[in-house]
Amino acid sequence: MDGVTSEEMISQDHDSLEDDRQQAADDENGTDRAEDAASTAPEPDDTAETDSGHESASNPGPGRGGESPEADDRADPVLELETERDRLKDRHLRLAADFDNYRKRTEERLRQGWDRAQADLVARLLDPLDDLLRVTALEPENKSSVDSIVEGVDLVERKFFQVLKDAGVEVVDPAGEPFDPNTMEAMMRAPAESEDDDDTVAMVFQRGYTLKGLLIRPARVSVFKCQ
Repeated sequence: MDGVTSEEMISQDHDSLEDDRQQAADDENGTDRAEDAASTAPEPDDTAETDSGHESASNPGPGRGGESPEADDRADPVLELETERDRLKDRHLRLAADFDNYRKRTEERLRQGWDRAQADLVARLLDPLDDLLRVTALEPENKSSVDSIVEGVDLVERKFFQVLKDAGVEVVDPAGEPFDPNTMEAMMRAPAESEDDDDTVAMVFQRGYTLKGLLIRPARVSVFKCQ
C-alpha cells in the first residue's frame, strides 16, 4: 500500500460504507413494494364460484334432465279435468242422497198426516155408533118401543151427517136437477112427459158424496129422456 495516504484510505472506506448503505436501502424498498403489491392484489372470489355451482345444481338445464320453470307453472289439463270430474261426481252423489232422504221424510209426514185424519174421523163416528148400538138393543115389544127405535135411528142419522159435515163432506141428492155426468151416474132412462124434463133427474137411487170438492161417490139416478 505504498503511496496511499491514510486520508485516501479513510475516504475509500467512507465511500464503500455509503454504497453498502444505499444498496441496503434499495433492497428494503424493493421488499416493501413487493409486499404492498401482494396485499393489494384481488383475492379469487370463491363465493361466486360456490354460488354459481349451487345455481347449476338447483336449476339444472333441460340438457341435464331438469324441468324449466315454465313447465312447472303450466298444469296438466287432463289432471285438472279429472279433478273437476271427481268434484262434480261427489257433489252429485251428495245431492242425490239428500234428495232421497227428503223424499222419504216427506212421504212419512204425509202418511202420518193421513193416518191422523182417518183416526180423527173414526173418533167422530164413534159417538153415533154408540147410539146406534143402543137403538138396536131395544126390543120392539110395544108401540112405545117402536117409537123409541125410530127416534133413536133418526138421532143416529143426524149425528152421522153432522160428523160428515164437520169433516167437509157434502151430500149429492140431485132429484129434479139437470143431469151432471161429473157427479152423477145414470142407471136407467125414464120417459119425459115434456121437453122441459129432458135430461133431468127423475129419481135418486143412491145419494152421492163429495169431500171438499173431491167426488167420493157419484149419485146413482134415473134420467128423463124424450121419446
